[in-house]
Amino acid sequence: MVDYDPTWPETFEDLKASVAAALGDAVVAIEHVGSTSVPGLAAKPIIDMSIVVDSADNVPGAIEMLATLGYRHLGDLAIGGREAFENPAGLPDHNLYVCPQGGEGLRNHLAMRDHLREHPEVAAEYGRLKKRLAAEFPNDIDAYVDGKTEFILSVLAQRGLNEDELARIEAANRLPPT
Repeated sequence: MVDYDPTWPETFEDLKASVAAALGDAVVAIEHVGSTSVPGLAAKPIIDMSIVVDSADNVPGAIEMLATLGYRHLGDLAIGGREAFENPAGLPDHNLYVCPQGGEGLRNHLAMRDHLREHPEVAAEYGRLKKRLAAEFPNDIDAYVDGKTEFILSVLAQRGLNEDELARIEAANRLPPT
C-alpha cells in the first residue's frame, strides 16, 4: 500500500493506448477503475482497467484480440460479468478486465470509483482503512479484502446497487466462516 502517485493516470493512458489500438471498434470504452483511479487515494501500485464492450456477445472476440497482445484469460474469478486477464511481461503492473456495458462487474467498479472521486472525505476514510488493513494483514490478501467489505458495501448501497447485487459482492469478498 502506497500513497497516491500522480503518475498513475499517465500509466493508465499508456496501457489504454496499447490495448485500444488492438481492439479497435469492438470497445465502447476503457475505464480506469480501482483505487489508482481516485486522486489522493492510497493504493496498491497496480492499475485496474476495464475494457467495456457493447454486449456479452462481444466478450469472446475481445478475449481473442487480447490474446494476440499476450494477455492470458483467467476467467471471471467468481465475479460475474467481468473477465480477468494476466498481463504480459514487460508492462507496468495492472489488472485488466473485459466487461459488457451495463454489467454488474462494471457497474460495481464505476460506482465505487465515481463515489470516491465525488466525495474526497470518503476517499480519505477509505484510504485510512486500507492502510490499517494492509499493516494488520501484510501477507493475507483475503483478510485485507474481507476487512474492506463493509465499507465497500455501504458505498455501493448509496450508489443504488440492489440487495441481490450487494449480496453477490459480499459473497465474493468475504472470508469463508471458520
